[in-house]
Order: sequence, then structure tokens, then C-alpha cells
Amino acid sequence: MKIIKIADTEIGDGCTPFIVAELSGNHQQDYALAEKMIEAAAAAGAHAIKLQTYTPETMTLNLQNDDFLVDDENSLWQGENLYGLYAKASTPWEWHKPLFDKAKSLGLIAFSSPFDASAVDFLETLDVPCYKIASFENNDLPLIKKTAQTGKPIIISTGMASEIEIEELISTIRDTGNNQILLLKCTSNYPADASDSNLATIAHMKKTYHCPVGLSDHSDGITVSLAAVALGACLVEKHFVLDRQAGGIDAEFSLEPEELGDLVSESIKINAALGHIQYGGSENEQKSKKYRRSIYCCKGIAKGDVFTEDNIRVIRPGFGLSPRYYVSLLGKIATNDLQPGTAICWDHIEEKE
Repeated sequence: MKIIKIADTEIGDGCTPFIVAELSGNHQQDYALAEKMIEAAAAAGAHAIKLQTYTPETMTLNLQNDDFLVDDENSLWQGENLYGLYAKASTPWEWHKPLFDKAKSLGLIAFSSPFDASAVDFLETLDVPCYKIASFENNDLPLIKKTAQTGKPIIISTGMASEIEIEELISTIRDTGNNQILLLKCTSNYPADASDSNLATIAHMKKTYHCPVGLSDHSDGITVSLAAVALGACLVEKHFVLDRQAGGIDAEFSLEPEELGDLVSESIKINAALGHIQYGGSENEQKSKKYRRSIYCCKGIAKGDVFTEDNIRVIRPGFGLSPRYYVSLLGKIATNDLQPGTAICWDHIEEKE
């Protein structure tokens, strides 16, 4: 079993899928809205909320040359200056403690993604229970090492990381003595197309890296997330918004409260449906066995008569001998009179001396 523990919650193989609502910058720099988002996430049944801890200065330089502009015609943020984009999307650091306290009061686990060493130091003052490394930071080994040295569980979006890079980041964490690692399959497009999800990788990641594996999902809706749960994802992270039409920097690929609730409830059902390897019917199916087929007398049979295709049949229900014995009963002698509808049993068959 591959399991990590965050606060008092076990996450991994055999556990209830752990659903994380990512607030990102969808709060639109409105603290009251951020609180309402947390309340809605709790009401929807999410297990955790996640913030992002950075300032524009810790993310990039305030420059206007081409290197610092978003140049991707498929991006939601095409043409934006990186510094300005991060300024709009950042969560003020003074909000973190009251938002974390709000989440905890509603039974949610609250944590964040640090984007540099100063963010780790700050989050340590708030005693966060775990850390998330974002996909674009999974090659920042100094940041990963510092985060791992806290001794707390590390959740990492693998994003564009190659197998060698994933091995390197895992080694970096384990070299600190920290073995609490959870990897997330992640497609680093915003929004991501379902066809780029490659969820078959989840099973390979679990086998290769011996860690619990989840999904950071940037696709529309909950279909990809639920498919991931069916394939063994133990954690699903989705961006969250109260109302996509009201805007928010990540609103286009974020879930609204009703969708988040559906993700929680349906993932629980899928996880229950996966169950374990079982043949021969579950405990709840045992009563249904009586509706299987068995051998019955279909015409009156007198003692000493021969069982034939004309007087015994394989029918429902299943209180008689198994159909596997039908052919071998033909030609045998009846030990007593039998009425139509009698379930044939061994006592009705004359044994050869």
C-alpha cells in the first residue's frame, strides 16, 4: 500500500479520493470573495483548499521585452506581461493565516504552493501540514530540497518533467530523509485538452516511483478527473471558482460549486466500485444465487421412471442440482414420485449398486 498522511488524513491506495479545491487567483484580489470560495468548497465536500504563495517579485522580473511576455496564441493570457499577470493572480500573504483559519474552522485541510525559499519560510510560520510543488517549479531542485527539509509531505505536479527529472526530484526529497511524496499527473496547458491527459501514465508512475499518484486537472469539467480516479488516482486537484461567468484569472478551466460537489460524490462512488479482486459474487449477491438456473422436474415422474429430456429441464430458480449434472442425470432412475416443479436433488436419483 502506498499512503501518505496529511494532518490526520491518509491519502493513497485504498483511501477515499482526496479532493483539493485550488483557489489560485480566482479570488480577484477580493478577500471577501476568497472567504466565500472556501465556504462553498467546504459545502461541496472538498477535503482541502490550496493557495499559491508568491509575489510578482519572487516569480519574475518587471520587464517588457519578449522573454517576459506570454507568447502563445492558445493561452488565456496571450500577450500579457508576466509580472503584471502574477500581480493580478497572487494571494496577498497577509490573507494566508485568516484564510487558513477559515478553512480549518470548516473542517478543511489548508495548504499552499510555495514558489521560492521565502515562501517556504513564511508558510512554516503558519504550520502548514504539507506542501505542493507546482508543475513549472518541479525542476527547481533547491526549492524542492528546502521544502522537503521541513519533513512534511510533498505533493508534486509532474507536468512536463521527464522520467529522469522525476527520478531526480524524488531523489532530492528522499536524500533529506523525507519519504512522504505524492506525485500528480498533470498536463500543463490552461485549459488542457482531455486528449493530452494521457491518464494511462498513472499506473506506470505508481509502479515506477513507488509513490501514491493523483491528478492535477486543468481540463474542462470533471470527466478527466473521474477517469483518473477509476485508474487509481488517490488525489484530484481542480481549480475552483464561484461563477465562471463572473471571471477570475483561471475561471475558464475551474469548477463551480455544484461541479465540485459532483466530483466529490462521484469519485467516492467510483472508488467504492473499484473494490478488490472478487470472483463468485459479492456478499450482497448471495441472495441472488437462487435466481440462477438448476434442474427441475417439468412433468410428473413416477418412482422407477427414467429421467429424460422430456421430464427434467434446466430452468430458473436455482434450488435444484447445478445444470452441470444435467447430461449425467439423463437415463438415471427416479427413487420416488416427483411432481412438476420439484427441484431435483441427489436423493431423487437411484444410485447404482
